[in-house]
Amino acid sequence: MRLELHPQNPNPRNLKTIIECLKDGGVVIYPTDTVYGMGCDIFKHEAVERICRIKGIDPKKSHFSFICYDLSHLTDYTKSVDTPLFRLLKKALPGPYTFILPASRQVPKMLKTKRDTVGIRVPDNLICRTLVKELGNPVMSTSLPIDEYVEEYTDPEIIHDKFGKLVDIVIDGGPGGILPSTVVDCTGPEPELIREGAGNWEELV
Repeated sequence: MRLELHPQNPNPRNLKTIIECLKDGGVVIYPTDTVYGMGCDIFKHEAVERICRIKGIDPKKSHFSFICYDLSHLTDYTKSVDTPLFRLLKKALPGPYTFILPASRQVPKMLKTKRDTVGIRVPDNLICRTLVKELGNPVMSTSLPIDEYVEEYTDPEIIHDKFGKLVDIVIDGGPGGILPSTVVDCTGPEPELIREGAGNWEELV
Protein backbone atom coordinates (compact mmCIF):
# COMPACT_ATOMS: atom_id res chain seq x y z
CA MET A 1 0.00 0.00 0.00
CA ARG A 2 1.24 3.50 -0.82
CA LEU A 3 -0.14 6.33 1.31
CA GLU A 4 0.50 9.99 0.61
CA LEU A 5 1.31 12.34 3.47
CA HIS A 6 1.83 16.04 2.89
CA PRO A 7 5.28 17.06 4.20
CA GLN A 8 3.88 20.06 6.15
CA ASN A 9 0.33 18.95 6.83
CA PRO A 10 0.00 15.14 7.06
CA ASN A 11 -3.51 13.80 6.42
CA PRO A 12 -4.84 12.63 9.85
CA ARG A 13 -6.70 9.62 8.40
CA ASN A 14 -3.65 8.28 6.55
CA LEU A 15 -1.52 9.02 9.61
CA LYS A 16 -3.89 6.96 11.77
CA THR A 17 -3.66 4.01 9.33
CA ILE A 18 0.15 4.12 9.52
CA ILE A 19 0.22 4.34 13.33
CA GLU A 20 -2.16 1.37 13.61
CA CYS A 21 0.07 -0.58 11.23
CA LEU A 22 3.17 0.17 13.37
CA LYS A 23 1.32 -0.77 16.58
CA ASP A 24 0.32 -4.07 14.98
CA GLY A 25 3.97 -4.86 14.26
CA GLY A 26 3.99 -3.62 10.66
CA VAL A 27 6.99 -2.50 8.60
CA VAL A 28 6.89 0.81 6.72
CA ILE A 29 9.09 2.80 4.34
CA TYR A 30 9.07 6.49 5.14
CA PRO A 31 10.74 9.80 4.20
CA THR A 32 13.35 11.50 6.41
CA ASP A 33 15.34 14.69 5.91
CA THR A 34 17.88 12.60 3.96
CA VAL A 35 17.00 9.33 2.19
CA TYR A 36 13.89 7.17 2.44
CA GLY A 37 14.27 4.65 5.26
CA MET A 38 12.60 1.47 6.43
CA GLY A 39 11.45 0.92 9.99
CA CYS A 40 9.04 -0.34 12.62
CA ASP A 41 8.12 0.21 16.27
CA ILE A 42 11.33 -0.48 18.27
CA PHE A 43 9.41 -2.69 20.71
CA LYS A 44 7.98 -5.02 18.03
CA HIS A 45 10.56 -7.80 18.09
CA GLU A 46 9.06 -9.72 15.16
CA ALA A 47 8.96 -6.61 12.97
CA VAL A 48 12.67 -5.99 13.64
CA GLU A 49 13.40 -9.62 12.69
CA ARG A 50 11.33 -9.21 9.54
CA ILE A 51 13.36 -6.16 8.50
CA CYS A 52 16.55 -8.19 9.04
CA ARG A 53 15.16 -10.92 6.78
CA ILE A 54 14.18 -8.38 4.10
CA LYS A 55 17.72 -7.01 4.14
CA GLY A 56 19.40 -10.40 4.57
CA ILE A 57 21.29 -9.28 7.68
CA ASP A 58 22.05 -10.76 11.07
CA PRO A 59 20.34 -8.72 13.83
CA LYS A 60 23.26 -9.42 16.17
CA LYS A 61 25.75 -7.79 13.79
CA SER A 62 23.61 -4.94 12.57
CA HIS A 63 23.62 -1.28 13.46
CA PHE A 64 20.17 0.22 13.75
CA SER A 65 19.24 3.71 14.71
CA PHE A 66 16.14 5.20 16.30
CA ILE A 67 14.04 8.05 15.00
CA CYS A 68 13.15 10.21 18.01
CA TYR A 69 10.75 13.14 18.13
CA ASP A 70 13.16 15.39 19.99
CA LEU A 71 15.97 15.34 22.54
CA SER A 72 13.60 14.53 25.43
CA HIS A 73 13.92 10.87 24.35
CA LEU A 74 17.63 10.92 25.17
CA THR A 75 17.10 10.32 28.88
CA ASP A 76 14.98 7.24 28.13
CA TYR A 77 17.22 5.47 25.66
CA THR A 78 20.76 6.66 26.36
CA LYS A 79 22.96 6.88 29.42
CA SER A 80 23.71 10.31 30.86
CA VAL A 81 24.84 12.91 28.33
CA ASP A 82 27.22 15.58 29.60
CA THR A 83 26.69 19.30 28.95
CA PRO A 84 29.17 19.80 26.04
CA LEU A 85 27.70 16.79 24.22
CA PHE A 86 24.14 17.93 24.87
CA ARG A 87 25.07 21.33 23.38
CA LEU A 88 26.41 19.59 20.27
CA LEU A 89 23.22 17.52 19.92
CA LYS A 90 21.04 20.59 20.43
CA LYS A 91 22.96 22.46 17.74
CA ALA A 92 22.69 19.59 15.23
CA LEU A 93 19.15 18.33 15.81
CA PRO A 94 16.65 18.21 14.23
CA GLY A 95 18.97 17.58 11.29
CA PRO A 96 20.69 15.05 9.00
CA TYR A 97 22.85 13.40 11.67
CA THR A 98 22.96 10.07 13.49
CA PHE A 99 24.67 10.16 16.89
CA ILE A 100 26.02 6.95 18.38
CA LEU A 101 25.53 7.05 22.14
CA PRO A 102 25.75 4.58 25.06
CA ALA A 103 22.42 2.70 25.24
CA SER A 104 20.25 2.63 28.35
CA ARG A 105 18.46 -0.46 29.68
CA GLN A 106 15.26 0.62 27.96
CA VAL A 107 16.73 -0.09 24.53
CA PRO A 108 15.49 -3.50 23.35
CA LYS A 109 18.36 -5.99 23.53
CA MET A 110 18.26 -6.95 19.87
CA LEU A 111 18.69 -3.30 18.85
CA LYS A 112 21.88 -2.76 20.86
CA THR A 113 25.30 -3.30 19.35
CA LYS A 114 27.92 -5.47 21.06
CA ARG A 115 29.41 -2.24 22.38
CA ASP A 116 26.05 -1.48 24.05
CA THR A 117 25.45 1.60 21.92
CA VAL A 118 22.50 2.96 19.96
CA GLY A 119 22.21 5.42 17.05
CA ILE A 120 19.86 8.35 17.66
CA ARG A 121 18.24 10.37 14.86
CA VAL A 122 15.97 13.42 15.08
CA PRO A 123 15.34 14.18 11.40
CA ASP A 124 14.22 17.62 10.24
CA ASN A 125 11.17 16.02 8.66
CA LEU A 126 7.68 16.53 10.01
CA ILE A 127 6.29 13.23 8.69
CA CYS A 128 8.63 10.86 10.51
CA ARG A 129 8.71 12.99 13.66
CA THR A 130 4.88 13.06 13.71
CA LEU A 131 4.83 9.26 13.37
CA VAL A 132 7.06 8.96 16.44
CA LYS A 133 5.01 11.49 18.39
CA GLU A 134 1.70 9.74 17.61
CA LEU A 135 3.16 6.26 18.21
CA GLY A 136 4.53 7.34 21.60
CA ASN A 137 7.99 5.80 21.22
CA PRO A 138 10.85 5.77 18.68
CA VAL A 139 10.73 4.08 15.29
CA MET A 140 13.61 1.87 14.24
CA SER A 141 15.43 3.17 11.20
CA THR A 142 17.53 1.42 8.59
CA SER A 143 18.35 1.91 4.91
CA LEU A 144 16.37 0.33 2.08
CA PRO A 145 17.54 -3.12 0.89
CA ILE A 146 19.86 -1.62 -1.76
CA ASP A 147 23.63 -1.25 -2.17
CA GLU A 148 23.50 2.51 -2.65
CA TYR A 149 21.02 5.31 -3.02
CA VAL A 150 20.78 6.56 -6.60
CA GLU A 151 18.44 9.01 -8.31
CA GLU A 152 15.55 6.51 -8.77
CA TYR A 153 15.32 5.89 -5.01
CA THR A 154 14.35 9.52 -4.45
CA ASP A 155 10.96 8.76 -6.07
CA PRO A 156 8.39 7.20 -3.70
CA GLU A 157 6.47 5.66 -6.64
CA ILE A 158 9.57 3.75 -7.79
CA ILE A 159 10.29 2.77 -4.17
CA HIS A 160 6.75 1.42 -3.94
CA ASP A 161 7.09 -0.51 -7.23
CA LYS A 162 10.34 -2.12 -6.06
CA PHE A 163 9.71 -2.70 -2.36
CA GLY A 164 5.96 -2.35 -1.84
CA LYS A 165 5.45 -6.13 -1.64
CA LEU A 166 8.12 -6.48 1.09
CA VAL A 167 6.59 -3.98 3.51
CA ASP A 168 3.09 -3.06 4.69
CA ILE A 169 3.04 0.63 3.75
CA VAL A 170 5.21 2.93 1.64
CA ILE A 171 4.66 6.50 2.84
CA ASP A 172 4.82 8.96 -0.03
CA GLY A 173 6.08 12.23 1.40
CA GLY A 174 7.44 13.61 -1.85
CA PRO A 175 10.95 13.23 -3.32
CA GLY A 176 13.71 11.99 -1.00
CA GLY A 177 17.45 12.61 -1.05
CA ILE A 178 20.35 10.36 -2.02
CA LEU A 179 22.81 11.33 0.71
CA PRO A 180 22.40 9.42 4.01
CA SER A 181 22.85 11.05 7.42
CA THR A 182 26.26 11.98 8.78
CA VAL A 183 27.20 9.52 11.53
CA VAL A 184 29.04 10.74 14.63
CA ASP A 185 30.33 8.43 17.39
CA CYS A 186 29.91 10.14 20.76
CA THR A 187 31.02 7.24 22.98
CA GLY A 188 34.70 8.27 23.24
CA PRO A 189 36.38 11.28 24.84
CA GLU A 190 35.74 13.38 21.70
CA PRO A 191 32.99 13.08 19.06
CA GLU A 192 34.35 11.17 16.06
CA LEU A 193 33.12 11.32 12.45
CA ILE A 194 32.24 7.80 11.23
CA ARG A 195 30.48 8.62 7.95
CA GLU A 196 30.26 11.92 6.09
CA GLY A 197 26.75 12.34 4.72
CA ALA A 198 24.18 15.09 4.35
CA GLY A 199 25.15 16.84 7.60
CA ASN A 200 28.09 19.24 7.55
CA TRP A 201 30.64 17.99 10.10
CA GLU A 202 32.85 21.13 9.93
CA GLU A 203 29.88 23.35 10.83
CA LEU A 204 29.08 21.13 13.77
CA VAL A 205 32.51 21.16 15.42
